[in-house]
Amino acid sequence: MSELPKCRIGIDGFNLSLGKGTGVATYARTLSHAVKELGHQIDLIYGLDVPTRSKTELREVRFFDRLDHFDPPKRPAPFSKRWIRDRKADFRAPPALEITRTDRVDIRPFEGRLPAFDHLYNAENLFSRAARHFRRTGRMTILRMDRPPAIMHWTYPLPIRLEGAANIYTLHDLVPLRLPYTTLDDKPYYHRLITAVCAEATALCTVSEASRKDILSFFPTVSPKLHNTYQSFRTDATIRERSLEHCAAEISAEFGLTPHSYFMFFGSLEPKKNIGRLIEGFLTSSSNRKLVLVGAMAWRAERELRYLERGIETGRIIHIDYLPERSLFSLLRLTRAVLFPSLCEGFGLPVLEAMNFGVPALISQEGALPEVGGNAALQTNAYDVDAITSAIDRLDRDDTLCRQLGESGLRQAIRFDMTNYCARLNTLYSAALHEKA
Repeated sequence: MSELPKCRIGIDGFNLSLGKGTGVATYARTLSHAVKELGHQIDLIYGLDVPTRSKTELREVRFFDRLDHFDPPKRPAPFSKRWIRDRKADFRAPPALEITRTDRVDIRPFEGRLPAFDHLYNAENLFSRAARHFRRTGRMTILRMDRPPAIMHWTYPLPIRLEGAANIYTLHDLVPLRLPYTTLDDKPYYHRLITAVCAEATALCTVSEASRKDILSFFPTVSPKLHNTYQSFRTDATIRERSLEHCAAEISAEFGLTPHSYFMFFGSLEPKKNIGRLIEGFLTSSSNRKLVLVGAMAWRAERELRYLERGIETGRIIHIDYLPERSLFSLLRLTRAVLFPSLCEGFGLPVLEAMNFGVPALISQEGALPEVGGNAALQTNAYDVDAITSAIDRLDRDDTLCRQLGESGLRQAIRFDMTNYCARLNTLYSAALHEKA
């Protein structure tokens, strides 16, 4: 592996600005720490509703105020003065202005959300403006900076290109095209967006061989610039070092649970996660354990709701919309097993997180899950409720199986540790700079 010269690398804050975070936000934070480990400087670029005309001394205050109270700006009335101003603004990229960090704003509440960075920038409503511009014109928004980083790594397919940088876009999966019935995306718009991103990208990044195969099935010409870096997992040392006794006390006080008295799922509750079949399979099982679901209902499908409500009514299911990382990992470390028989995953980060803690996992044979879990996870047929039930019963009764899965999971997780991840990123960035040159 050739050594990449130290440089500045930009990372977008598209998902990082969400208070409750997403899998892509976790990806972006982990990416930032990997870039730091490689020795590069990081320019973090957000698109919050902080007016460009803000006074320099107030820019930091307004940035962290919006970061803590993020919600989309209210839509102005059609043809009002603000509406006309906003429509005009959509046709030009806002400047990326640096947010000078001082000691005046106490940012300790954000320490778990902010990624690693050296310089912090904001371009007023960049992401919403770019999306509207692309929808109307089919063209990317061109962002300009006085001193652009050598590489701009967009962690999501965004209709934006940073002038003067090698632009890399991460395509986590193509679920809206591969399983169109499981998302509410505008499919023609999404296909136009991915087509444009593929054309504009200096390099493309994806997170599994399964996703790489799906991308090439729709866009075969991008093969030379498509790189699979996989993902990695990183959590705060203080959380990892907490004793199991402290974790047990926390889950008892907060949820009335004892260690290993429950199974667990965490992630968005949406059709692609196979929540309906998972809940049906669990309720059909003979287990006396509970099922703890941690995640917001992203799409209120009738099938998912029906089984969820039944499980909650009978006391067999506990549903929690959101948990901070500390509480989430306390639950994770003491669960009997993680149940994740998804219909499609670009990677499947919850499975890697479970294996990192030596927790058994049930996965499907779909998407990237067999790559991530390998033989260290129990596999089942995602579309067969009886098979899911049978697998849950095995995990419920077989202590030896759970112990073996936990031990092999720890070994499997090493394949995706930060050292291996940094090596794959180094290859990606070297290729992008070579292509740009």
